[in-house]
Amino acid sequence: MDNPPNRSRSGIGRRRSLTLAGGFLLTVGVPWLLSLVGFFLSLWIVVPAPTFSLLPLGVGAPEVSPWLLAVNAIALLLVLLRLQSGWWFGVALVCSVLGFILSAFPLMQFPAANARIAQEMEARLGKASLTATPPIAQSLRSRPFVWSDSFRGIAVPPVRIDRAIPFAQVEGVTLTLNLYRPLAVGLHPAIAVIYGGAWQNGTPANDELFSRYMAAQGYTVVALDYRHAPQFRFPAQLQDIQTALVFIQEQAEALEIDRQRVALMGRSAGGHLASLAAYGESPFPIRAVVNYYGPTNLIEGYNNPPVPDPIDSRAVLEAFLGGSPNQVENLYQQASPINAVQPNLPPSLLVYGGRDHVVQPKFGRQLYDKLKAAGNRAVWVEIPWAEHAFDAVFSGVSNQLALYYTERFLAWALQEQFPF
Repeated sequence: MDNPPNRSRSGIGRRRSLTLAGGFLLTVGVPWLLSLVGFFLSLWIVVPAPTFSLLPLGVGAPEVSPWLLAVNAIALLLVLLRLQSGWWFGVALVCSVLGFILSAFPLMQFPAANARIAQEMEARLGKASLTATPPIAQSLRSRPFVWSDSFRGIAVPPVRIDRAIPFAQVEGVTLTLNLYRPLAVGLHPAIAVIYGGAWQNGTPANDELFSRYMAAQGYTVVALDYRHAPQFRFPAQLQDIQTALVFIQEQAEALEIDRQRVALMGRSAGGHLASLAAYGESPFPIRAVVNYYGPTNLIEGYNNPPVPDPIDSRAVLEAFLGGSPNQVENLYQQASPINAVQPNLPPSLLVYGGRDHVVQPKFGRQLYDKLKAAGNRAVWVEIPWAEHAFDAVFSGVSNQLALYYTERFLAWALQEQFPF
């Protein structure tokens, strides 16, 4: 027969060891881990991503800063409550304090940035642009930033959606569009949306939350497709957008579009194409263009790439245009929206991240200055803490700010009567 006292003592020892280990993890491990994770993620608010694989951290960290602020505050509280001697507590304390400070940066800059943008909107478009109402009796966002939306998300009411509607067949490629409409049937002002993706990838379903949100505001949103580089090079992409606009013109009633009230909007490569299409020939008048961080001066962008350069900008431009500026300079000139500026262009809203390491904001600013010099209406929105594609986080800090002014700009520009 086994010795029961030995088994009993060994069981007690194991339980005691587990209890001590659990106590250690609770006392040291949780605060330690939370402080390190919070600090690591918060670092990307100020540290640019050196590679494409790390770019999501640089894009996302500022946008989820309210979450990071909460994480760092909890970590700091746990460290202070369990403060003991030992190097791990010192490290945890430093990390949680630094993480808390870093995660507060976007929110600390928010009031000044918002004030500058509001002043810019009023100066360029008039005070009425800040109080414009959407086409249907829906309400605009009440404030540029809503804390609760950062955690629960921005509410998007139901709308009608039709996907993959073909509008052209070009060189064996079927081009399609997605259609987002209000529940109310009838003709609506329209926003033709063009996705980004370095002219090489993407679909009309990109950024669908925005398309649904704007449809709920009373717009018909048409998300357009185009052929991709490097298989198809410029001007194929612009030609596809122009073909889509002809389709919209011809099918306006079936699509429930008021062809007299159409705006173009694009992000990144899509912002570039939207600007070229709006500033060039169109089958119908374009009432406004919204350019989110789109390339504007391709030769300058090639010669002065960002540092760091996570997408290899020169390789992207060479794939799009078929060579360097020395090889195909005319194409670089033709593909640069800044060279298409002339008087009497549609009003432009230019939205750029101050920390964009894919499309530097200084090039957007050059376009803005040239538009103003030619007598055009343009609004400059620079979000100091934001990276490229910041609006991928729809309820993020930057997108809340951009959305607040974008929907007011569009409501102003697409009024039934011309506001300008």
